[in-house]
Amino acid sequence: MTIIPLTGQWRLTSPDSTHAATISIPGDIHTALKTADIIPDPYVGRNENDVQWVAHQDWQIERSFNVDEPDGSWYLDITYLDTVAIVFVNDVPVLSADNCFRRYRPDVSAALKPCENTVRILFHSNIKAGAERQAKQPFYLPFSKNCPIPDGNMLRKPQCHFGWDWNLAIAPLGLYGEISLKRLDVARIEHVITEQRHHDDGSVDLYVTVSLHADTQGVIPIHFAFGEERLRLDCGMRPGENSITHLFHVENPKLWWPAGSGEQALYSLIVDTPSETITRQIGLRTVELLTDKDEAGSRFAFRINGHEIFCRGANWIPADALFSLTSPEKTEDLLKSAVDANMNMIRIWGGGFYEDEQFYDTCDRLGLMVWQDFQFACNIYPSTPDFLENVEHEVEYQTKRLISHPSIVLWCGDNELVGALLWYEETRNNRDRYLVSYDRLNHTIERAMKKAVPQAIWWPSSPASGYLDYGDAWHADGSGDMHFWSVWHENKPFEHYRDVKPRFCSEFGFQSYTSLPVIHTYAEEKDLNIASPVMEHHQRNVGGNERIAATMFRNFRFPKDFANFVYLSQVQQGIAIRTAVDYWRSLKPHCMGALYWQLNDTWPVASWASLDYGGGWKVLHYMARCFFQPVAVAAIPSEDGREIRFSLVNDTLEDITVTLNISTLSLTGERRPLRSIDAVCSPDAAVTVLTIPADTIPRDSLLSWNFTASNGSGGEGHHVMDSYKALELLPASLEMSVSPSGDGAFDILVQSAGLALFVLIESETPGRYSDNAFDLAAGENRKVRFTPSVPAASTPGSPPVFRIYDLQSCQSAG
Repeated sequence: MTIIPLTGQWRLTSPDSTHAATISIPGDIHTALKTADIIPDPYVGRNENDVQWVAHQDWQIERSFNVDEPDGSWYLDITYLDTVAIVFVNDVPVLSADNCFRRYRPDVSAALKPCENTVRILFHSNIKAGAERQAKQPFYLPFSKNCPIPDGNMLRKPQCHFGWDWNLAIAPLGLYGEISLKRLDVARIEHVITEQRHHDDGSVDLYVTVSLHADTQGVIPIHFAFGEERLRLDCGMRPGENSITHLFHVENPKLWWPAGSGEQALYSLIVDTPSETITRQIGLRTVELLTDKDEAGSRFAFRINGHEIFCRGANWIPADALFSLTSPEKTEDLLKSAVDANMNMIRIWGGGFYEDEQFYDTCDRLGLMVWQDFQFACNIYPSTPDFLENVEHEVEYQTKRLISHPSIVLWCGDNELVGALLWYEETRNNRDRYLVSYDRLNHTIERAMKKAVPQAIWWPSSPASGYLDYGDAWHADGSGDMHFWSVWHENKPFEHYRDVKPRFCSEFGFQSYTSLPVIHTYAEEKDLNIASPVMEHHQRNVGGNERIAATMFRNFRFPKDFANFVYLSQVQQGIAIRTAVDYWRSLKPHCMGALYWQLNDTWPVASWASLDYGGGWKVLHYMARCFFQPVAVAAIPSEDGREIRFSLVNDTLEDITVTLNISTLSLTGERRPLRSIDAVCSPDAAVTVLTIPADTIPRDSLLSWNFTASNGSGGEGHHVMDSYKALELLPASLEMSVSPSGDGAFDILVQSAGLALFVLIESETPGRYSDNAFDLAAGENRKVRFTPSVPAASTPGSPPVFRIYDLQSCQSAG
């Protein structure tokens, strides 16, 4: 196949202004304008307000290319074109696009000429396009209340681009994927689809279906390679769509398992023709979604290779608000951080992207199960024939593109579209009309998915209590998956997490501020106050700052300065999510999943994320590494507070023996042993191993424990009998020393003279700590390895400067 790549440098101009710049494709227009110093950095201060004009204009990009002999059949191959755009070749319109989530392959043969040619893409303002399409609807369709820019629901592009309660609102546009010119010789591969059947008797059948598009009649050889097997098939082509299926029978297959449950065995599948080669990594496994009825309602659990898996993880949003600021390396680092925190699932939320192949390849390799939302979120969408036809093409392309990835275990129709029917005056006043409209869209997605890839597992919406169940899955916890937001949005105490027993909680969260080093990237010294205009601008949830402060007032003594306010906000975020996860895991198998909101950030902002913008670990992420361990111990108070039960959870497939040491911890930091026991937990189970009367714990003490497990894991924790603000904490007198480790990292020794809770080490130098947010008793020390993101050997000079926080120092008035 003759391929002329068209990525690289293009000329950027606007028919609405005199601005001009160079843009790198793939890329976005805002970043190109920032690079050319035409706009300021929208992430800094309140510059977002100053760049709003960009999205109100039309823009165009143009470049030239050469074709020596333009005879034959030629087409453009384009992905991630955002969004309403016309593509011209030599000023001949060859494509009118309006869906960022489709692949376009327009024929351009008639437009080409010998030697030099030009390709130009005219982007229509997403804001103008949304308004124009809203005006044509048969009735008004409300858009998400999280979006400052209206009518994003009219366009098939990431919905968070119009703003969200964690994202800035600048409605970006650009081309984020492939663009190349290709010559079609007989046929091209459209899709390679695999389906696994008959996982029994120690073997599996893998069906490989290759769909091809031919422009003429002919015969082409297709080579298949899978494992050790190789073969060639000579296939007759007729003009239009063609397909061929081959069966590979695999004896004694190596299975693909989620992280923490086994190995991620991957087989290489290669399909090639004389003009192109497609390679896929295939993981052999079975997946079932269990929704059988029981006394509480109906289950929601995943069974992989015959074993039920408790899903531990978080929700994924786009890696950056602007595409040009992402990279495969940054994305892989975020996903690696998820696995390093003992996660085995992420949910790709419905207001962002269907991610690229590299993303899912990484999930396959790391063992991260993927809950894949179709990209609809929190809006009321059109159900007109043209919109639904567009959606059908989108669903067919995306499901066929991605179905072979072993990591994808669920396809979900949308995020919170059922709930949105009650969020707007128009929908409340005429719910039947909007419900019927929603059902048409949802059924279109389901029908298109099942037609394209019948083997895919479908779930209608998130949250949902079941198929065609339009009930309140935000408060009803008996069936299906649940989004539980009462603690944050309804200002309930953390203990309220124990008032529900979800079957699978796919969203819940609590906000904190992003870490101080990240705040320094967008705020000046004068802005370091949570009520400053800049800090409020980087808080997109209405009432978010007040809720963080009010919750802090209920649980802690107020911090002494801004830096400690930021620190304490992260501590309370970690406590909130730990409270939920510890309890829900103890309910296993009644509850079989907890995915908190959210893993990552798209820009520097106060949010529910456990990873800072840039990938640094917040306190929650260090705590998640502990509470998401496959083997974990948690102290859970009874509803009346009279007892503390110790729950032992075993998510592994083997018997586990645990040695649990329980003690009291005085406010001076003295440990007093209370109980030591050995306990056994069977595979994939949760048991209560010990119950302690609360009145056995002195009022001036905390309950503390540590454990070691037979699989080599271990952990520790503490439980406060009343509230943290009731504790008369004494100075811990922490001391810290730093020494090079000899491999570009640094060893940090922290020593404590008293009780130190939630000890956090922080530096302006980006990097990862081997441990953080830990406790120390009097006379104890902890050695922590800090590995800079950029090795110290490549940045010679003084070692990083570290700050250290703990709860008592944070709240001290002195």
